[in-house]
Amino acid sequence: MRPLLTPIALAFLLSQPLAAQEPPAVPMTEAPAPPAVSPLGELPTLPAPETGAPESGDTMAGGTTVAGDAGGLVSPASAVAEPAEPTDLVSIVLRAHWVVKTVMAGLAAMVFLVLTVLLFKSVEIARAGGRLRKSFQLASTAEGIGGLSARLPAAPEAGAAMLRLIETELAALPDAIGQIEAEGLHERCRIGLRRVEATALYSLRSGVGLLAQIAATAPFIGLFGTVFGIMNAFLAIAATKTTSLSVVAPGIAEALLATAIGLAAAIPAVLVYNLLIRNIAGFRHRLEDVSALAERLLSREIDRRRLNATTERGP
Repeated sequence: MRPLLTPIALAFLLSQPLAAQEPPAVPMTEAPAPPAVSPLGELPTLPAPETGAPESGDTMAGGTTVAGDAGGLVSPASAVAEPAEPTDLVSIVLRAHWVVKTVMAGLAAMVFLVLTVLLFKSVEIARAGGRLRKSFQLASTAEGIGGLSARLPAAPEAGAAMLRLIETELAALPDAIGQIEAEGLHERCRIGLRRVEATALYSLRSGVGLLAQIAATAPFIGLFGTVFGIMNAFLAIAATKTTSLSVVAPGIAEALLATAIGLAAAIPAVLVYNLLIRNIAGFRHRLEDVSALAERLLSREIDRRRLNATTERGP
């Protein structure tokens, strides 16, 4: 019986199916993340550069090839630097519009007038002030009006004219005068002194008013050139249909230059005008001092002649 069990057990084991072997475990990897999407949408893909033969003018010396116009690049050998525009003031003026040139010429003439008035009026006021000081010294040291004109300067001068006026009026009257003659003499001399003073001041002030006009109008004339220059720059932009700096810069430069020349004419005009007015005011003050001395000498002479008239009439 035992010998039969062994073959039966082997047959049973062979009849059972074998268990399937599991394949070896493969390590898990994360799936690749999808490409990020731009909030502006899908970006365009740049075309691949062509490797064709270069066009004429794209080959550099030594065999080096650069992209032509199709690639947006320029060959270093063919890129010639444009000559720079001259930026000095003379070139800006010469390239300016004829209207702006006219404005600049007018403003330059105003600057010349300001300097001319400053030179001539300064010399005139200084010379008149020097002669007036001599007349003041003579009038302040004189005891009487008689014989004073012989010591006065021969050049026409306001102080000497005042003293000569009084001497002339006294020479027309007798040595003894009454109350009525004294009052008339004093009134005539006072009117004459005021006229001499007004004439002297008018002579010194002539030409000074021109400075006030230049100071008031030069900035507006320069502003007119500025407006026209900027308008010319905008017209150049419209004509060339480009906002390149080389197109806009000339018009703006000439506009700003017109403004600068206007200020260069107005500012010195104001300063020179104030300076001359102060000098004339000082001359007027010294002239009034001479006038006061002349009236004092006149009052002394009137008192002396009235006293002579009283002495001649007796008690």
